[in-house]
Amino acid sequence: MEDAQFPAKLNSQTRYKMQKLTLTFASLLLLVSIISCQNKGEKALPELSPEFTAVLEAHGEWQKWYNAKAESYAMIHEGVMIEENAFINLESRKIRLSTTDFEIGFDGYQTWVSPNREAYSGESLKFYHNLYFYFFNIPYVFTDQGVTVEKVEDKSLNGKKYPTFQAKFDANTASNPKNQYFMLVNPETNRLEYVLYTVPSYDGEVPPFSALKYEDYRDSNGVFFPRILTGYTIENDSTKILKYQVTIADALLLDEEFDSEIFEKPKDGVYAD
Repeated sequence: MEDAQFPAKLNSQTRYKMQKLTLTFASLLLLVSIISCQNKGEKALPELSPEFTAVLEAHGEWQKWYNAKAESYAMIHEGVMIEENAFINLESRKIRLSTTDFEIGFDGYQTWVSPNREAYSGESLKFYHNLYFYFFNIPYVFTDQGVTVEKVEDKSLNGKKYPTFQAKFDANTASNPKNQYFMLVNPETNRLEYVLYTVPSYDGEVPPFSALKYEDYRDSNGVFFPRILTGYTIENDSTKILKYQVTIADALLLDEEFDSEIFEKPKDGVYAD
């Protein structure tokens, strides 16, 4: 029995259908290739509530922050006039803080300080190393996996009523589940104006709520960051005593990570918590 073979000639209608199918398939491959190139390096966006998404969009092209690989900025501690330069790989949250007196880093496993532990006068490197990074990057950091943002009852501060959002953390997130953050959003601009927070200290003590004011937003390639952060105590739903103030400039989001070597402990550094 002879093997079955394709007919030597195809009728014109069959040839037309095959040509059309071939063109359609080629067009589909081209479209997939274009989409693949456009999305290369981009992560799937998280599932967020419409209300929180609207807050993020009021801060610019927040997707750029979500897809960025690294960030840097310069920060001045007002009052003591100490400048601190920060370099962060966003996915791993490796970080290096540089001042004229000391350097602090997190290599992905441990925190370290250079040139020695006495160079940093604070009580806990682990508590401090990413403290300002986290505050500076709210609301963007609340798109992290394991963080849920819910709209809650409005809160009043200094006689003004604010739409309010609460961030909650899963037990397996890097943030302490006992951390509490409430975002108070300006009702006209939909941008963050205050964060009410309480963060357990290095020894586990949970302090009263404090207020952090976000002011003077600046555009960094389509993403808006506050230039001034001012911390206050709270008493009777009003800000009371000024605790600290920092000014932040030159915020940059980068498409490539910093070299891992910059986060490693220098030879003269020491590991410490």
